[in-house]
Amino acid sequence: MVLAELSLRLNEVGYKNWLKAGYCLMKLKDGLQGYVNNEMKVFHENIITSNATLRRGEVCRHNCRANGNQLHSLCPLCSEWRKEILRHHTNSSAVVNWGNCKPWLWSVEYWELAKAFMPRGQANVTRAEQCDASALLNLLHFCDHFSYMDPQLLRDVIRCRNELMHSCEMRVSQQWMQRYQRSLEMLLTPLQHIPDVATTTQHIQEDLQSLQTLSAFLQNQEDLRERFREELQTLRAVTDGPSHTPERHQEAATHITHT
Repeated sequence: MVLAELSLRLNEVGYKNWLKAGYCLMKLKDGLQGYVNNEMKVFHENIITSNATLRRGEVCRHNCRANGNQLHSLCPLCSEWRKEILRHHTNSSAVVNWGNCKPWLWSVEYWELAKAFMPRGQANVTRAEQCDASALLNLLHFCDHFSYMDPQLLRDVIRCRNELMHSCEMRVSQQWMQRYQRSLEMLLTPLQHIPDVATTTQHIQEDLQSLQTLSAFLQNQEDLRERFREELQTLRAVTDGPSHTPERHQEAATHITHT
């Protein structure tokens, strides 16, 4: 029964599109991490260099912290960093998720600065490699250090990501996929001189329908890994090879079509 349902699920066009789109998000994250990490180092250094108060090289001695999503009673140094964050935010009316940040580290940790431009939920994140695609895309959109990126394309990809993650039926149409892939490719075009981004673009354009790809995607998404526990077990059985795979598993695998 599980194999029959899995075969039907994997052959359903909308579901396969949903998996492809999710895999593309994983590759997008991988391609952007190194680039964004290096750029935030530069951004942090530029802010310090251009601000006379921050150039003194002082560090916070008061262990300033956010109270929920609010900043109260900051020391003069952290107040200056707060001003710089707001000055470099592309949307003056947007909510800044101060709860992401450890203000006392702004002077010494460039990634604490980056988290002020991200969605909530980043408080325990300490480096780019721990961020998902949504966090990185929001950073590119809301930090004016990346003003050379097309804001409309960033909004398009962020919207697609949100639609994908909130799809209760876990399926998207062919028309949606075309718009999504086009937005991704256009967004990454100006960054093709960066090797990781160029590799990501190539991966996005490749066939993503192998059983190994489906298994890798599900395994790397904690919420989906639990949700599709049976499907993952079946995929492992199918991809183990002839010496470990029962004949019925091999037969089911041959019924999965590729688009």
